[in-house]
Amino acid sequence: MTDAGTLPFNIKATRAFKKFLPLFDRVLVERFAPETKTKGGIMIPEKALSKVLDAKVVAVGPGAKNEKGDLVPPSITVGDRVLLPEYGGTKVEIDDNEYFLFRDGDILGKWES
Repeated sequence: MTDAGTLPFNIKATRAFKKFLPLFDRVLVERFAPETKTKGGIMIPEKALSKVLDAKVVAVGPGAKNEKGDLVPPSITVGDRVLLPEYGGTKVEIDDNEYFLFRDGDILGKWES
């Protein structure tokens, strides 16, 4: 926090996440809900649902420092739709919602809008 009580310019987060901001090159994401129905209208049982690998970025840390000590900003921004690895990430619960923390380098890709 700065003297004026505002967030520093290099830390970006949606309004709901001013309580929690990721550090360094960490990225907080919210996974999309899995499809429970096929296109034909057949209900998929809960046990058969696969892990959703798409997520929306809700908060991004300021970045990590390189060998020279310079700050390297993350490659994604708040609001981006990203592709996650099948395993990994740290589960975080905020206001009864489930989020995951990943390093910027662990995120596999970004969907173009």
